[in-house]
Amino acid sequence: MSRAVVRWISGPVLHARVEGTFALREAVRVGEFGLAGEVVRLDGEQIVVQVYEDTTGLRPGAVVQGEGLPMSIRLGPGLLGHIFDGLLRPLAGQSTHFIGAGLRRAEPGRFRFAPGVQPGDTLRPGQSFGELRGASGRAQAALVPPHAQGEVLQVEPAGEYGEDAVLLTLREPDGRCHALTMGHDWPVRVPRPVRTRLTSTTPLVTGQRVLDSLFPVALGGKAAIPGGFGTGKTVLLEALAKGCNADVIVYLGCGERGNELAGVLEEFPQLTDPRTGGPLMERTVVIANTSNMPVAAREASIYSAVTVAEYFRDQGLHVALMADSTSRWAEALREVSGRFGELPGEGGYPAYLSSRIAEFYERAAVVDTLGGARGSVTLIGAISPPSGDFSEPVTSHTKRYVRAFWALDVKRAQARVYPAVHPLQSYAEDARSFAAWWTTQGGGDWLGLRKRFLTLLDEQAKLERMARIIGKDALPVRQQLTLFCADLVSDAFLRQSAFSPVDHVCSPQRQAAMMRLLAKFFDQATAAVGAGTHPERLARLACLRPLQRMGEDIGDDALPRFAELEAAMDREFAALAAETAAPNEAQDATDR
Repeated sequence: MSRAVVRWISGPVLHARVEGTFALREAVRVGEFGLAGEVVRLDGEQIVVQVYEDTTGLRPGAVVQGEGLPMSIRLGPGLLGHIFDGLLRPLAGQSTHFIGAGLRRAEPGRFRFAPGVQPGDTLRPGQSFGELRGASGRAQAALVPPHAQGEVLQVEPAGEYGEDAVLLTLREPDGRCHALTMGHDWPVRVPRPVRTRLTSTTPLVTGQRVLDSLFPVALGGKAAIPGGFGTGKTVLLEALAKGCNADVIVYLGCGERGNELAGVLEEFPQLTDPRTGGPLMERTVVIANTSNMPVAAREASIYSAVTVAEYFRDQGLHVALMADSTSRWAEALREVSGRFGELPGEGGYPAYLSSRIAEFYERAAVVDTLGGARGSVTLIGAISPPSGDFSEPVTSHTKRYVRAFWALDVKRAQARVYPAVHPLQSYAEDARSFAAWWTTQGGGDWLGLRKRFLTLLDEQAKLERMARIIGKDALPVRQQLTLFCADLVSDAFLRQSAFSPVDHVCSPQRQAAMMRLLAKFFDQATAAVGAGTHPERLARLACLRPLQRMGEDIGDDALPRFAELEAAMDREFAALAAETAAPNEAQDATDR
């Protein structure tokens, strides 16, 4: 084991004189408490170490012990349903308010093992060799590590075992043997290998209308949520975690305020999973690294989170990772980079900021795993640009690597339009790929409806600028109708309460029905105005209020009520047409 002696310390960075051989990115233990660290630079007889824990009290002369392996975390069945810090140390059940010094893993749990192989079988890397079930009853796969393969020599019978118990002995073709347990270690900065990366034609269903219908993200895709202070980034991420159709949720609180994460940690264990009826935490892993925790651990937390997501992906599951926020992670990069003495780049961030962001987002994909299953990792990262400036480095670099960009707007948030996604600053590059999928969900001409809604909102923005100058009443009747219909889209479709018992999640079938109904209202309203009806008369229609509140009033279990609302709307427009036609006929008779 390599050894070094500390010569110089500055916050989470230390220099040490080596007494052996170290490797770049090698994990180390520092001082008498064994603080976790990583070698980030080799310089002749000196190494530079990034320490992931509080270095208060550490002094020159302390010993640095190399572990001979990269910085790794333990992956296994005990992750689901628990809360960890950025180094995957357990946070729940602490006897004090702080984590003790030194890397400490969770206490191994006990799971019921059902073998899926027998002696003599040949296993390949990443293949499942049995099923694991914990107290919650949720099934997980026991995986062969990506670096192991060979013939099964021995496998334990079905029963309950501890996480560290040897369940299977595997012999490689060269004669080496592996003793496999329920889990294994994996270096956090190394993407887990896959057989094939695939193109996705299926969206991740988030349950949020403005995202699913207008700016969808692919299953296995990449999305960013930039927004200034108070625009609802954290609330939106929590809503996505609760309502999306992923099999597993990895929620990363990276550098956010402690009170925000405290709400997440308190609320998640109490939530019910709408898919299973059990607790939502049964399919959730929470990684919390708040702003008062060591800054270097914040930089590592994002890699820990995506490695956990890839582990569940390799079991053939669809995983969604919510990172809140990547800006705080980039700030940690900037602070540690400054202590390294590196030359700063744009905005004071290190010159390698762009490549680090790319490395993170490129780990999202739909894949055929080594074991033959199909899984995915979808990455959704929040960004906190200073003063809401989307031209700052983190936002501008992130836009180069994501396929869906959900821009949150301060003015919409102040107007209480939540989610405050700005429809003209947001985009989804993969939207056309989902047309066939929407057809299977009853979306019909979804692409046409989407284009119509976005065009209407674009026209609204142009007309509102004009109306501020000459007044709304001075606009032509057709343009007044455009503003009226665009307001209806915002009120009835784009606005969605994350705290509503009915509308916090909206299924694709309900979204499609709402889009079709609003489009029909626009057609009938246009015909009525063309026949001489003033838009002010449309505002008095009895069906308008039910249209505005259909998201709150008509749940996913009452979809036939949309047909009833449509029939009532048709009757009102028929009566309005007759009402408009009578004066016209009288005028024609007078003219004759």
